[in-house]
Amino acid sequence: MATFGYVRVSSADQNEDRQMITMNEYGIPPNRVFTDKQSGKDFERQAYKSLVENLMPGDLLYIKSIDRLGRNYDEIQNQWRILTKERRVDIVVIDMPLLDTRRDKDLLGTLIADLVLSLISFVAQSERENIRQRQAEGIAAGKARGVRFGRPVKTPPENFGALVKLWKHGNLPLSLLLEATGLRKTTFYRRVREFQAAGKQV
Repeated sequence: MATFGYVRVSSADQNEDRQMITMNEYGIPPNRVFTDKQSGKDFERQAYKSLVENLMPGDLLYIKSIDRLGRNYDEIQNQWRILTKERRVDIVVIDMPLLDTRRDKDLLGTLIADLVLSLISFVAQSERENIRQRQAEGIAAGKARGVRFGRPVKTPPENFGALVKLWKHGNLPLSLLLEATGLRKTTFYRRVREFQAAGKQV
């Protein structure tokens, strides 16, 4: 029997240290901890797929909490069945002791675990939907206040026309012009076209 761990955070800028510390406390070797930095909306995750491929009957899988496995009710139920029935591994959800398939393997124990899994999976999906709704409401409220979302628009300096004229006549290298204006090359060419479209001479 081998012991594995699965860790997931929703994005690359989130920190997985807390989950990794927990895995270490349970004695799981780092090379058997699989980590995804990806949304829990589905199971199209590279590390998770690799984990499942490595699992053998009788192995033990630790997860910090059920929402680290996923946040889609139907998908969580399906993956739980795949792991426990098809791959025949045991699962321990650390934050929910009732979700430990090593214990109470009789009919009543299985029924209780299934009920708890259904409830916790429902809560995980509900929380994901609430997060999306709060984000949408926040964006809508921000737009109503005139807040702009996305990358800030770079505006050319007041002497943009003069700088472009120097560049066109070969008196100013493009690299220095970009540095002076703070524009990227693609943005610079777009601004030049807009400048000329507005009837301004360069």
